[in-house]
Amino acid sequence: MPIANFLPFRRNGDTVFLAGQICEWNGAVAYHGKIGVDHDLATGVKAARICALNLLAVLREACDGSLDRVVACMRVGGFVNCAPDYENVPQVINGASDLFCELFGERGSHSRTAVGVATLPRGATVEVDAIFVVDCDRTSRGKAR
Repeated sequence: MPIANFLPFRRNGDTVFLAGQICEWNGAVAYHGKIGVDHDLATGVKAARICALNLLAVLREACDGSLDRVVACMRVGGFVNCAPDYENVPQVINGASDLFCELFGERGSHSRTAVGVATLPRGATVEVDAIFVVDCDRTSRGKAR
């Protein structure tokens, strides 16, 4: 359930914009706090991977249940709740990027932004959003949503 006034995804033609997903699993935030203070890089990578899994669940819903409709991952945005001097923010977000590339191969390659932030919703360590292109001819939702 969203914690604010937004949709989990929005479609415009063949483009699916996915709202940010935190590292929540089975209804609970898996990792709270700051990378570089409360957690190390490896934990941050795990948190980003959980975010990516949550994004994939929403993407599957946007694709009427089939990730086979994914044409390409266009962009990933990553936000890392971290210490002000933490420099490995891009490596944390690799947890999400690597999963998309593992799952979709070349179709999973994408442009990306990774930034360190002072806080995230529910105290989560990582949040990730994404933009995908899907095959509209194979979905029943070809209209903007």
